[in-house]
Amino acid sequence: MINRVVLTGRLTRDVDLRYTQGGAAVATFNLAVDRRFTNQQGEREADFISCVIWRKPAENFANFFHKGSLVGIEGRIQTRNYENQQGQRVYVTEVIVDNFSFLEPKSSTGNGSYQNNRPQNNTSDPFANGGSVDITNDQLPF
Repeated sequence: MINRVVLTGRLTRDVDLRYTQGGAAVATFNLAVDRRFTNQQGEREADFISCVIWRKPAENFANFFHKGSLVGIEGRIQTRNYENQQGQRVYVTEVIVDNFSFLEPKSSTGNGSYQNNRPQNNTSDPFANGGSVDITNDQLPF
């Protein structure tokens, strides 16, 4: 059986980080994922996917990402149900996140969500703007 999900989207709100009674971190968030097509008015619609991430990755995720952050996630779909206070059965479908990726630099979000240690000016990068570096075959490690 295969149950794999890969999504790219933006967080609809800040990550909700909590801890279980046993001390395990659990973070929940919603990811807005654009649909590939437009509606009759020519507007793009989005799906809002509920996601959960556990333990140390949950703490890291909550520290690095905030509302509006563009993120890629990998995980699996899980369904569960419970009875609410009114006695009604509630069904929940969510993505349990196994892995996540940063998809934009800090400066794009403007929210200071994570550290980007790349130099802002490319003067120290010899490959910037199509530059090159002269290396002889004797200097190659292979």
